Amino acid sequence: MYPFIKENYHTHTTRCHHAYGTEEEYIEAAIDMGLTTLGFADHVPCPFEDGYVSHIRMTMEEAEEYVATVRKAASKYREYIKVLVGFEMEYIPEFFSRQMSMCERLGVDYRIMGQHFWISEQEGPYAGIPTDDDSRIRTYVDSIIEGMETGAFGYLCHPDLIHYQGLDSVYHWEMTRLCKRLKELQIPIEMNMGGMLDGKHYPADRFWSIASEVGNKVIVGIDAHSPDSIKDMDTYGKCMEILERYKITPVNIPIVP
Repeated sequence: MYPFIKENYHTHTTRCHHAYGTEEEYIEAAIDMGLTTLGFADHVPCPFEDGYVSHIRMTMEEAEEYVATVRKAASKYREYIKVLVGFEMEYIPEFFSRQMSMCERLGVDYRIMGQHFWISEQEGPYAGIPTDDDSRIRTYVDSIIEGMETGAFGYLCHPDLIHYQGLDSVYHWEMTRLCKRLKELQIPIEMNMGGMLDGKHYPADRFWSIASEVGNKVIVGIDAHSPDSIKDMDTYGKCMEILERYKITPVNIPIVP
């Protein structure tokens, strides 16, 4: 088995309403595992204009406290580990400029893309819902490529999130198109431990077969929703088995110098 990762940039907090534990508990778990860098990238808030409150992400008003809390913890543990703060963001054009302005104002370290939606979650659909609609996988790929071409994101989280169940030929065409463009842009893709831990439809063998053919750079992201998930060697091993099966060697890529 490959040695355990040294950097993880995909860590959540309780502000997303589906993660558990304090920032310090996550950091201490990372130190125990020998990580040199831990990045918090909780789900980005969206500037909803009609009073809607999401049950899967913090509000815009909570963002400042989020950054300040992680910065304080980073200072406390600075002798033991590098702690960064960022966001996991969808690329949704109607929100993007305001979210980027918020990131600049708060001085976050980085952003990673997790394309759960390509329009507001109020309208849907969620990318992980099973579908045989060819237009959904095409839109998923188009929206990721458009977002990545902005240069705003360090890597693509769970690229195999789209739960397309239509023709194999359509899946292969669209995901090959995605992988090729990300390779051209030199943007890594993530082997996501969170999906494996939760028994979701990803990581998906058929996607990793394509990524192997294309030759994408791959990093492992814990997608930590609890401190214990940072120490989950069983799930790590299962993810590594997929990469080994397709002869993919993951790399440690510092998203922030």
